Amino acid sequence: MTWTTLIDVDSLKRAIASDDRPLAIIDTRVDLADRSAGAKRFAEGHIPDARRADLEADLSGPHYPGAGRHPWPSDDAFAATLGRLGITPAHQVVVYDDAQGALAAARLWFMLKTWGHEAVAALDGGWSAWRAADGAVETGDATPSNVGPYAGAFDHTRLLDAADVEAALASNDPVVDARAAERYRGDVEPLDRKAGHMPGALNRPFATNLADGRFRPASELRAAFDALLDGRAPDRLVASCGSGVTACHHLLAMEHAGLHGARLFKGSWSGWIEDDARPIATGG
Repeated sequence: MTWTTLIDVDSLKRAIASDDRPLAIIDTRVDLADRSAGAKRFAEGHIPDARRADLEADLSGPHYPGAGRHPWPSDDAFAATLGRLGITPAHQVVVYDDAQGALAAARLWFMLKTWGHEAVAALDGGWSAWRAADGAVETGDATPSNVGPYAGAFDHTRLLDAADVEAALASNDPVVDARAAERYRGDVEPLDRKAGHMPGALNRPFATNLADGRFRPASELRAAFDALLDGRAPDRLVASCGSGVTACHHLLAMEHAGLHGARLFKGSWSGWIEDDARPIATGG
């Protein structure tokens, strides 16, 4: 069986016990306030045979103008990262974190999707669901075999910069900000130097995709995003957040709901505000 959006704990346990298809389990746990925390958590316990992908070192690239806090990596760099993680086109990939997919499992899921790798799914409920179900735990570091670069390229039509987003807003495409409402309004800003949102952007916090730590049923997610689309095609929606990480939670939710092709503002809010000339809105 192939999983392409979400996989539950029981299905992952069966996949681990099976030898039907090579399996690559990737731990992406991260703490944005403590960059060393992800490696520490992994060493203290992870799903057996999991490999670790670091948000900063593996899922981001060098900064360039407008890139924001987590610059999207180059095609060559990501090809090499996949090779270091032991991922090939034959693998079923399962990604997980301890933030219900938002940091940074959905980011890696979307990266692989735009790479053309269909067999990738996020563990619904993540690490906490695995532990609650008495899933086996392994400690120590991971030592995946480097299988060499995974040849390919991102679908850059789904990866937007600030100029693309300005054009999308001008065309009345829905730009959906996944940050918490208080950050969208500009009441607080714990990470970036300016508070607020892009004028015309809508707010749907990524947490509204969840209920009791799991993704909501596909039918509920479809109804919610159909309301945001308001008759427009799914591929016109642009997801944004603080730095292009939690926005991917919306892209995963939409795909799970059967709404395909939505796009990502790579730099998101932190990229938008790199240019002081760009307008900022506050309030609801």
